Amino acid sequence: MTLRHRPWAEQPPGFNIGLRPIEPAHWLEGGGADAERKARLRLKHPDLVWGEAEGSRAGQEEVLRLVEAKTKTGQRGDPALEPLWAASLLVADDLCLMERREAGWTLTAVSLCSPTFFTVAESLGKPLRGLHEPVPNFEERFLWRVERMFDNLPADRIVERRNWTVLNSDELFLPSSGPIRALIPEIRPSRAQDELYVRVERQTLRVLETGGILFTIRIWMDKLAELRGHPELMTAFAKAWREAPPDFRSYKGLAHYDHLIEAFLGDAG
Repeated sequence: MTLRHRPWAEQPPGFNIGLRPIEPAHWLEGGGADAERKARLRLKHPDLVWGEAEGSRAGQEEVLRLVEAKTKTGQRGDPALEPLWAASLLVADDLCLMERREAGWTLTAVSLCSPTFFTVAESLGKPLRGLHEPVPNFEERFLWRVERMFDNLPADRIVERRNWTVLNSDELFLPSSGPIRALIPEIRPSRAQDELYVRVERQTLRVLETGGILFTIRIWMDKLAELRGHPELMTAFAKAWREAPPDFRSYKGLAHYDHLIEAFLGDAG
């Protein structure tokens, strides 16, 4: 059994900031750099997976130094590439540089090769408010807290948060929900455990000496079948699914999968 991350079993269902401090040794979780896949994606979808704003190079270079220091093999980024992109080729994670600009904390450089329904073209240059515009009631409920957290994150602390959803795809690169959701009617309920995946985003934030904040995103996926044989986890997943509030369910598109999840839970029960 894998299920390395289980946010659905560890926190109330719904939208949660859910930050927790982690040790520097646990900052990046390894598992392969994925450089070839990322390079192919940039060739095919340059505007969707990479972008940088003017004036972000100092922050990018610091990110590259941090990532190089973390790699166990002592790898170095290609000096011919943009620093943050070079750093992203050394790790499995996507890397996002947030810096203080006139509009507030703003995304100024980003490598995004494992998106869950968003792209660089849609997000580069946007402040926190714009980046989270699709999240229901984000401005009213969370914006001031996230801005305060960004403003006050200690320089010696790395924090982690995780979120989750269920999708009918094990692809890492999912810039849009339409293509995979169009395939949902083809899934037989008896195949739900093998064709649906719990997709977890593991995110970290750390302050940079250059004044910005590095935001990392790592995707972990597990088939629903991984839950079988573990009654306590099945119970926790069923509770998270059935008690998720309406705004969370709508944003995540969970209703698309209700009949398949209920078939899986009923069969497993």
